Amino acid sequence: MYAATGVILGVLILAFFRVQVIQSEGWVLRASSNRVRILPIPAPRGTIYDRNGVIIADNVPGYSVTILPGPIDSVRATLNRMSEHMELSEEHRERIIARLRRFGREVIIDSDADFAVVSAIEERRADFPGVYIDMRPRRRYHLGAAAGHLTGYVGEVTAEELATPTFPDSLYEAGMIVGKIGIERQYESTLQGRQGVRWVEFDARGRIVGDFAGVERVAPVEGEDLHLNLDFGLQQWIHQIFPDSMSGAVVALDPEDGGVLAMYSAPGYDPNLFTGGIDVDTWAGLNGDEAKPLFDRAVLGLYAPASTWKLASAGIALDAGVVTPDEVMPDPCEGTWFWGNRFWGCWDRSGHGFNTLAEAIGNSCDVYFYQLGLRLGLDQLLDRSTEIGFSTQCGVDLPQESRGIFPRGPEYWQEVFGYRPTEGEALNLAIGQGPNSQTPLKMAQFYVALAGDGSAPAPSIARDAPVVEGWELNLAPNHIASLQEGLRMVTAPGGTAHFGTALQYWDVIGKTGTGQNPLSVRGLAEDHAWFAGMAGLPGGAPEIVVVAIVEYGESGGQVAAPIVAKAADYYLRSKRGMPIDTIQTYREHIMTGPVPPWYRERFPQAFEARAQAQGGGD
Repeated sequence: MYAATGVILGVLILAFFRVQVIQSEGWVLRASSNRVRILPIPAPRGTIYDRNGVIIADNVPGYSVTILPGPIDSVRATLNRMSEHMELSEEHRERIIARLRRFGREVIIDSDADFAVVSAIEERRADFPGVYIDMRPRRRYHLGAAAGHLTGYVGEVTAEELATPTFPDSLYEAGMIVGKIGIERQYESTLQGRQGVRWVEFDARGRIVGDFAGVERVAPVEGEDLHLNLDFGLQQWIHQIFPDSMSGAVVALDPEDGGVLAMYSAPGYDPNLFTGGIDVDTWAGLNGDEAKPLFDRAVLGLYAPASTWKLASAGIALDAGVVTPDEVMPDPCEGTWFWGNRFWGCWDRSGHGFNTLAEAIGNSCDVYFYQLGLRLGLDQLLDRSTEIGFSTQCGVDLPQESRGIFPRGPEYWQEVFGYRPTEGEALNLAIGQGPNSQTPLKMAQFYVALAGDGSAPAPSIARDAPVVEGWELNLAPNHIASLQEGLRMVTAPGGTAHFGTALQYWDVIGKTGTGQNPLSVRGLAEDHAWFAGMAGLPGGAPEIVVVAIVEYGESGGQVAAPIVAKAADYYLRSKRGMPIDTIQTYREHIMTGPVPPWYRERFPQAFEARAQAQGGGD
């Protein structure tokens, strides 16, 4: 018996020796891992600035509530108690538990907790084991709904995103905040910093007692700043002047380098709603809204360009040498034109007679452009339009952009409509109708080409955006002058857009458009209103190109043109440090008071004609 007892004691002694001496380091490590945990320290995202150094998006301190993994029953009980002090639905609690099970690491309950919630949890710290609160940067968007589509928003990275090459394991992990759309997504790798780490120690009840002594935390590295071509004030101004309750888009570009000065889509959304996670009801409201506030009409919306595209027909014809600026078409415009066993109507049934190219643009004469389309021929019109990019994207530095719809060849009609096209298809295409849909951004890029030498770079939002191939029309200086003269006739006294575009200091030239849409074709809504133009000092080079479309706005001259003029006036005034006035256009002046003195000086003949028509009075 003594022998047996001795053997047992010997075995126990050997086991204790093995555990306490030989394996002591391992047990010490396991004990430490039970009371010490490595937690990430979020890095502030880079600040986004406009072209003048004004902050568009930055970071402010926020509170984050996080729960550590543990026994599921204990975690569920903790979450149930927390729901008494913060909005935490049963569905949300179950999602948190599911993520704890899946990833085996801490889960953020609320990345932007209110101070009242934080105070309630801190006061009852013993009731919430495994829960800790820390300060973390919270994204702030200073333009709010004025630039929601452009800036985009941030949110917690998803498991699906982590599985893509865009978010490599070496830089990203669950729980991190990343750009979801817009500039935030496009320049995620620039704006995203590197997380820091801290070692925290907690007691047997799962309560954090402080940083683990002897190990220094690794500080986070802030993301790089991003400087945009955007003009903060102009973007905000466009948001202010765009017609209430109407949908559409406005794009403003710098004709010198294609820089995006403003890119606006209405209706919009406030990206600040997404900071810290958007609530379910707000998200459902945005997605269920028939006005589609999440849809970026400036770069995703496709519309028939209507008469704004007549400049493309004219430019291609000049480039191809099938027409000269001073040449008139064989048949005058008499309101209708007979070709191919049918009558083709002009928008003005009283007719325009014989027109030069500039006059045809100024009058928006359909009959002239019908004949121009036939001169070009369908094949040449399709080939050249495709070559210069009307069936491709602009190449703007955004994660999403629609491709223009334009037939690449005659086979398009066979594939889509089931018939072979005739030369008559060139007539509709020449006036901006038919199978031709473009984004407002694409039309703005094209008008940048018209504002310069016939070429235009890809629009760029960021200052250091990669160079992408743009437009190329081989137009002589006199050809450009002829096209611009046509645009000038649209906004000159007597032109369809004069009242809404005449400004005190600047010349605005451009083209109206009345774009058909499925509802207007059926008589259920008005046509879309377009205006595409440019502005600068009288006799000087254009300094800004602006394109506006107002859905179901009916009149480009009355609805869209004033938006372009007011946006251009704001930009050119602010560029020179001049005061801004809300009463800007001639039309606004005469609606609120007498004819302004500057109009008499700039347009004396128009003023005299108006005075005579009114019997000599103002």
